[in-house]
Amino acid sequence: MKVLILSCNTGEGHNSCAAALEEECRNQNIPCDTEDALRFISPEVSRFISNWHVRIYRHAPGLFRVGYRAAEDHPAQFHEGSALYRYLTQGAEKLCGFIAGGGYDTVICTHTFAALMVSEVVKTHLPNLKTCFIATDYTCSPSVKDSSLDRYFIPASSLSGDFLGGGVTSERLRACGIPVRQMFRSSVRKEDAKRAFGIPEGHKHLVMMCGSMGCGPIMSIARRIGRDLPDDQDLTIVCGTNKQLYRRLQRRFYDAKNVHVRSYVKDMALLMDSADLYLTKPGGISVTEAASMRLPMVFIDAVAGCEEYNKDFFLRTGGAVTGQTPKEIARTSLRLLSDKDALEKMGDALDAAVPHNAAANILSEMSEAEEEKEEDLA
Repeated sequence: MKVLILSCNTGEGHNSCAAALEEECRNQNIPCDTEDALRFISPEVSRFISNWHVRIYRHAPGLFRVGYRAAEDHPAQFHEGSALYRYLTQGAEKLCGFIAGGGYDTVICTHTFAALMVSEVVKTHLPNLKTCFIATDYTCSPSVKDSSLDRYFIPASSLSGDFLGGGVTSERLRACGIPVRQMFRSSVRKEDAKRAFGIPEGHKHLVMMCGSMGCGPIMSIARRIGRDLPDDQDLTIVCGTNKQLYRRLQRRFYDAKNVHVRSYVKDMALLMDSADLYLTKPGGISVTEAASMRLPMVFIDAVAGCEEYNKDFFLRTGGAVTGQTPKEIARTSLRLLSDKDALEKMGDALDAAVPHNAAANILSEMSEAEEEKEEDLA
């Protein structure tokens, strides 16, 4: 088996999922490469979509919400033959040449755009290619049902009904979970992790992050938490690539000894190991990483769209809570940070909510798909 993983540069979640799969391939000595699916349309298209995704996500989340709802309400725009389908699959010819030239027999898609493109490749050129799609959110995103791949890996069996229809049949569904990198599946002692970030061992630690783009009402929530934070509790705020937010928060908390403002944190797993509570937007990958670490969460509903479904899923498990306003979110976070029993129960709920070892299970399933295709051809 030689694997090509196709991602898209629309947020870090799809790339993080791809990185987890590539890591597992390396562990199993499976040849593997990862590519941006949109570059097969053109590098300019990839940059354009990526840049506008970041801008809308960060500065106009309401527009993203409206756009996502419109895609859900009008699924025909992704049907084969539609203008959008033709646009998204125009890179299929180039992708086909890349797959054939690289000798790949298995293609794994971590984004719906890639799934549509690969479906076109299989239909028109490479019918024996083994293919799959991995859902990186706790919902069936628009256009998934317009693809036609061998396997569809979903986060939990309770979501099966959402995915059925179109090219997705029950025989093709597998509830394997969402792949996360090894660093989020092997913990460091909390005391050691706290020491690495300068957090006193006896202090409770709240980590706050709203995606790699630093979106949402972070300033408003941080100001309220920082004002009421006891001396034996610490708050770390991660701003990601949002430099403006980083500068504003540094000015606001320049003299606060127990509030720590960081830009981009390379070892996010270690920081999460140091945390007792995680305040975040419900991005599909970030919440799965936290769940893998049994880290209780408070959600900021910053963007909605697919993330609204992620939020609802984890609220139902009991592993996360939320609030309607920045004031309510701040109060809830401070209350939970002082409630050891509640945090323990939330951690147990998260541990039971999501399948573990997703990447290894997906590769095992794809190996079985290879055997099935060989039997069909025999």
